[in-house]
Amino acid sequence: MSVTDLPILGLLRTRMQWHQTRQKVLSENVANADLPGFKPRDLINPELGRGRGGNPGAGFGTLAMAQPVGAAGAGLAVTSPAHITIAQSGDGPGAASRQVKGFEVRPSGNGVNLEEEMMKSGDNQADYQLASSLYQKSLETLKIAIGKR
Repeated sequence: MSVTDLPILGLLRTRMQWHQTRQKVLSENVANADLPGFKPRDLINPELGRGRGGNPGAGFGTLAMAQPVGAAGAGLAVTSPAHITIAQSGDGPGAASRQVKGFEVRPSGNGVNLEEEMMKSGDNQADYQLASSLYQKSLETLKIAIGKR
């Protein structure tokens, strides 16, 4: 087994690649903030370790359009009579905290919110740095274990 076959290193590499791809998508959103009719996009977070064919890290994120408030698929579906029902309207305790955070659509049809995109970009950068640091520390630990430090 080579060092590159270790599952943890494969997961971290996949995670870093996902963050690189997400940064590209977020940058495209910011670059097209003034384009009429442009809808922001984002990557769906992959479930690491549950990839295709049992290969850790094979489940790469997929591209998705951002959903505005009130869009189809934004609510909960009751699929069993045993489920607890939740009021869908704004009445009731804690209703404000259950509302879906959406984006504003300008009259030109552009749905990019620059503040949200920059926050996502900052979070993405921090997560990439964390994965990169973990990757580096894992390699250092392996070097110590084999006595090459």
